[in-house]
Amino acid sequence: MRAAEGGVFPTLGPRFSGWSGSPALHTVDGVDIQFFPVHRVTTGRSIRHLLMGAVLSTLAATLLTLLVIIWGAATLSLLTGPSGGALLVVLYVVAVPALPLVLAWFVHEIAVLHRLRFRRLLEINIAEPAWTIRSMGRELVYLVWALLVAVPATVLIVAPPAARRFVRHDRHTADRWLGPTNVEILKQRVDYLQGSRAAVVLATDEERRRIERDLHDGAQQRLLSLALNLGMAREAITEPSPEADAIVAAHDEALTALSELRQFVRGLHPAVLNDRGLDAAISGLAARAKIPIHVSVKVEPRCPASIEAVAYFVVSEALTNVAKHSQALTASVTITRQGSKLHIEVSDDGRGGATAKPGGGIAGLIQRIGSVDGRLSLRSPVDGPTVIKVVLPCD
Repeated sequence: MRAAEGGVFPTLGPRFSGWSGSPALHTVDGVDIQFFPVHRVTTGRSIRHLLMGAVLSTLAATLLTLLVIIWGAATLSLLTGPSGGALLVVLYVVAVPALPLVLAWFVHEIAVLHRLRFRRLLEINIAEPAWTIRSMGRELVYLVWALLVAVPATVLIVAPPAARRFVRHDRHTADRWLGPTNVEILKQRVDYLQGSRAAVVLATDEERRRIERDLHDGAQQRLLSLALNLGMAREAITEPSPEADAIVAAHDEALTALSELRQFVRGLHPAVLNDRGLDAAISGLAARAKIPIHVSVKVEPRCPASIEAVAYFVVSEALTNVAKHSQALTASVTITRQGSKLHIEVSDDGRGGATAKPGGGIAGLIQRIGSVDGRLSLRSPVDGPTVIKVVLPCD
């Protein structure tokens, strides 16, 4: 999005155009919205900007013309038959392919100087695009434009309002031809969002691990100690009484709370997943299930910890849905790694009819898988069977 005079301009990272030094007023989806004060383009800055642009354009045109003449002379000499010594012939042979590269480098460096002119004289930061043939062509377009308007622009120093207006027009022209294209901006935006999303997923996984450690080493241990003390008090009771009944009830409640806390901790991030990998963690889920579950896990080498956590969550949620809704007699879990992809398949012989309802378990699976660029497919006809297939990146 190009900036209008006195308007707003979104900036994203170091490669986006904008006014340097001005504080951001708002941030929307990681994009800083900055205001362009019109009064910054003063008469003095406008005059210095125009004069420096004329000098730089004239110097660039002179040197570019010299390079083109040298290249043309070397090419013509080779075509018509070089004259002179062997050293001169070698220079011609080297110059013909080398001078275009020098010319491309020179155009790029002149464009860098023009960006520096905007930054130093007008406090406008024009981001530098990736150095490609297309960007070099766009930079060459601006250099030609700057040369064509060098003399007329210099004359405008005697008319300050016209000079300021022309400088604003020059700013937009430079932003268009010297800055990154909309495609490059969108690509960087996508890269930024992918990186930030990966960072959020990693931070969330680390937070789950921290909570699991804190619960395991803190609340769970204290609750276990309480259950043991109540158990010893229960064993010491010899005669029935209201106090004895209270101790028995408290002991049973402590054991139930301890069991629920252990299940909650496993659901956050099981320690066995870090220590022994998916095979042991998924086997633990199958062992606690109420129906027989066949497990096959072949993952070598192991995937990143964040991907393993997502895979564990997928299987855990899928088996929970099987136990609650499918009325299945058996189920199976198959996990294999094929190159840079982790393939997960969970199937059961239940009644089928599973759908991705908003707020349901399948919808939660889709959101969790999508956070790491994974894919989920569901096949669950009425009367079954239900098959969930998931593909996760594993590199």
